[in-house]
Amino acid sequence: MAANPLESRHRQPCRSRRLFRVAFTPGNPAHSARTAETFGDAGERDMPKRLLAAASLLLASLLATPAPAQPTTGFPTRALRVIVPYPAGGASDIVARVMAQAAPEGISVVVENRGGGASIPGTQAVATAAPDGYTLGVIDTALVINPGLFGSRLPYDTERDLAPVGQIATTPLVFVLHPAVPATTLQEWLALARGQAGRVNLGHAGNGTAIHLANAQLLIAGGLDAVVAAYRGGGPLITALLGGEVQGGFLSIPAARPHVEARRLRALAVTAAGRSPSLPEVPGFAEAGLPGVDAMPLFGVVAPAGTPPAILARLHAILVQPARQPEVAARLRGLGYEVAASGPQEFAATIHAEIGKWREVISRAGIAPD
Repeated sequence: MAANPLESRHRQPCRSRRLFRVAFTPGNPAHSARTAETFGDAGERDMPKRLLAAASLLLASLLATPAPAQPTTGFPTRALRVIVPYPAGGASDIVARVMAQAAPEGISVVVENRGGGASIPGTQAVATAAPDGYTLGVIDTALVINPGLFGSRLPYDTERDLAPVGQIATTPLVFVLHPAVPATTLQEWLALARGQAGRVNLGHAGNGTAIHLANAQLLIAGGLDAVVAAYRGGGPLITALLGGEVQGGFLSIPAARPHVEARRLRALAVTAAGRSPSLPEVPGFAEAGLPGVDAMPLFGVVAPAGTPPAILARLHAILVQPARQPEVAARLRGLGYEVAASGPQEFAATIHAEIGKWREVISRAGIAPD
């Protein structure tokens, strides 16, 4: 007889995860978070591996595309170096290469991958570069999570040492359940979770990831007591969800959609403000009756602080504004992204607001770096 996912907390734990018991009381920020068992680290922050598989052919074509010739007058007069603080093939890398290919004719953009360290070394390389517009970074949600997670241990000040160029895109997360869980709507699942306090279990893709913090938002907003398993990235989390090792969790829409369409997973709500075009039948959390769950991985371009405003404006035109072109926007949407293409001031406001939001969530959930 197949194992019941509702009893998965009592099964032999996977070696690639860590289990936590997390409880949140409605109306009271005090809660308990105690480690039950530890099995390895949580893995490096990035999008689930299903996105990488879906984008592999595109990435190969981008890597093979010859760089255009450099212009002879005006800015830039040499190649722009874009640092991605993750290994090649990840979500941020895909965005960087799509935008590099979309740069205006005659401008060369070289993508450099500096992975590891929760994206900190790569981001530091941008923050300490000369503010001349030739060294940039394509960043993700780690930029706004790390200040609350690492605090003064960060070797740079996110808002003081970096100049926003613009946000390129976002990608919503979707909360999914194993189909054996007897709940077909978010409200049904909340009633089930509240009636089985301490026996409901969820998984996430690694400490301090957007998926981890989405879980924390869900537990806080719902006032839930659950067992939470930390996996080494999105791939192991998907495997655990499909196998019923955990009952539910958040995934990126590109990673979840094939399994939702095949009814191997059940989608209950997305973190977007409204419904996502990629899963139009799934409501947003606010629409489903639980506001406050809005973790949305973001992707954008930053430069070293002190970069002249005129150069920031030119960089925006080169690396951000092309996302609004129909062909480029269609390519991004096909990979599960939603185009933002905001300007420097708007992106700066987004960064400031997101840092404050995630600092509060991290504090309330008692999340600490590995």
